[in-house]
Amino acid sequence: MGWTSRPTRQSDFDRFPSDTPIVIDNGGSTFRIGWAGESDPRITFRNVVQRPRHKATGETVTIVGDHDPALMKYFDCTRSSYRSPFDNNVVYQFEIMEYILDHGFERMGANSQVDHPILITECACNPVSSRSKMAELLFETYAIPAVAFGIDAAFSYKYNQGLGVCNEDGLAINSGLTTSHVIPFVKGEPVLEACCRTNVGGYHVTDYLKQLLSLKYPNHVSRITWEKAEELKMEHCYVALDYASELKLFQNGAKEAEDKTRCWQLPWIPPPQEEAPSEEEIARKAAIKEKQGQRLREMAAARRISKISELEQQVHDSGFLLQQLERVQEHEISAFLSATGYTSKQDVESSYVKATESLKRLKGDTAEAEEKIDDELYEKYPLLNVPDNMLTPDQLKEKKKQIFVKTASEGRQKAKQKRFEEGLQREMQHQQEEEKRRENPELYLEHLHVKYRELSEKLDQQKRLKINGTHTNGNSGGVGRGERLNAAQKERMRLLTTAAFDRGKGEDTFGAKDEDWQLYKLMSKDNEEDDEGVDEDEAELARTAARLQELDPTFAPRSDASPFQPLTELSRLRPLTAEDFQIIVGIERFRCPEILFEPNMVGIDQAGLDEMAGISFRRLTTNDEGLKDRISSSILITGGSCLFPGMDARLESGIRKVRPYLSPIRVVRASDPVLDAWRGASAFAAGALFGGQTFTKEDYYEKGEYWLRQYRLTYGL
Repeated sequence: MGWTSRPTRQSDFDRFPSDTPIVIDNGGSTFRIGWAGESDPRITFRNVVQRPRHKATGETVTIVGDHDPALMKYFDCTRSSYRSPFDNNVVYQFEIMEYILDHGFERMGANSQVDHPILITECACNPVSSRSKMAELLFETYAIPAVAFGIDAAFSYKYNQGLGVCNEDGLAINSGLTTSHVIPFVKGEPVLEACCRTNVGGYHVTDYLKQLLSLKYPNHVSRITWEKAEELKMEHCYVALDYASELKLFQNGAKEAEDKTRCWQLPWIPPPQEEAPSEEEIARKAAIKEKQGQRLREMAAARRISKISELEQQVHDSGFLLQQLERVQEHEISAFLSATGYTSKQDVESSYVKATESLKRLKGDTAEAEEKIDDELYEKYPLLNVPDNMLTPDQLKEKKKQIFVKTASEGRQKAKQKRFEEGLQREMQHQQEEEKRRENPELYLEHLHVKYRELSEKLDQQKRLKINGTHTNGNSGGVGRGERLNAAQKERMRLLTTAAFDRGKGEDTFGAKDEDWQLYKLMSKDNEEDDEGVDEDEAELARTAARLQELDPTFAPRSDASPFQPLTELSRLRPLTAEDFQIIVGIERFRCPEILFEPNMVGIDQAGLDEMAGISFRRLTTNDEGLKDRISSSILITGGSCLFPGMDARLESGIRKVRPYLSPIRVVRASDPVLDAWRGASAFAAGALFGGQTFTKEDYYEKGEYWLRQYRLTYGL
């Protein structure tokens, strides 16, 4: 038995006579069950089953239909999903169907068996295999005495015919959860040979709306659940009379389009506004900061004095050791140094030089220390100017070390000189800009804005070229990297290609010589120069933006945030506002229901509702145009997906295009498109004709599936 949440008293089931039929509207979305002759079903719930695990015990629990959200905190639903017994409005999962019937009969107050005949609805032209399995389930599991099958759209049409909404001859357009049917009626009976079906319904509308909103607002995908999309569809979607005109209205941004746009505000808590600190608070924080800075300066000074003392001791010890080594014979040096931790005289000299350099740097005499050290090195290692053919292998190694030391020293001097010159240039440029600002502040500010705009456009262009290599050069298409190389790049490409081609004619020896690899260095040089240029432009853009923020309070730097940027990254660029937590539903309101008329919008190559009506007219075997006119003047729309505003006007406009000129066309909505199918079935089951059209248990055991193949309900009331 399925798990239930609202059991019905036992007496509610027993007080009805055993010949009172039970009426079941087995819809793809909702399961309705009640007693024949009543105006509303007793029990209504979603036609789905979920089997989550209990968090405490780990036991699998079967939940049928609706459930209390407060109870779901006890179950783990992350590994289970809703399961439906239907596949395009045809029952094929009878294990799930049994759970649903158990739940429905139990809430009606039934015992282990059901002693009442049953009238159950099905879709038009339901396969015999599905009908046979359903009969087997009802007879074998619940021991019902008799069953009858009827089409839900036919019951809805007959019920509205009794209310005077539609005529005896007419057309029923039923759009449900996953399918839509068009059934003509002649003299009150459905003409199934002329009916038409398409696998598009409310499920596809909801799914399409969920997809569009998820793509439009990727930061709020977790908020756009299936249930919320269904709610938005039912509350805000409508059918446009002319889809192209409505689309153009929104594209032009007319006032009417703004009025039709809906806004869904997600939960958002504004950040607390920080009050400006008082003067006393500022003074207190400044005093604390100054005290902390003084403490850090004292600690740094103490560490500096301690480090200087250590270096002085190291310099003294290394110098003393070098003096002692001058008196030691060459073959006794290793034994003499074994107790000191050094391995050779060169190690002692290197330690002395490093300690002296560090000591001079700490005492603030870095430049003189470097020059003195370089002079000592040149005097100490006189192999730099000696030719290689006059040196031994060990001396050659020593000469390479001397060359490396000399190169490093010269590089440091050049870098220092370059930094000094750049600092002077920036200082001069700053002074010139300050003079321009004093002379004409407005003109200076305008020049800064122009410079900022030009740098921004330049960086954007460079990034676009780097990403996809496309730019506008008078042609409609984009160009690749090979078409935008400059002359130097093309020359390097030519050299590399020529070298590889020449080497490939005979023995491939490319790379054997060092000069071969210079080609690769030339090729990579261009990319490095491009990257350096981009970095310089970005740094200049940042400096210009900082200067503009100082002089112009209204200036706002450009934001690189895209609509697909996560909120965590967006919050670093600017404070989040309520607009960042809004979902705007505009064009989606009529674009999603449009798939009922244009299924190819979601990749379904089938006919729409208006086209299906035309197909049903053509399938009618009669040539009586008067009959077709009577049918077209009584078109009833029913089903949950026909609740969209504007559905009847759109269907009338579409059917008018497939009917002859001046044909009478009238489209009416059912009195209740959702419940009229059950109400019509309830009225039929309470009538006198129901008893003679049931399929009894004896017929099931004697005739079996063959009789079900020929079974057809007569809907005359």
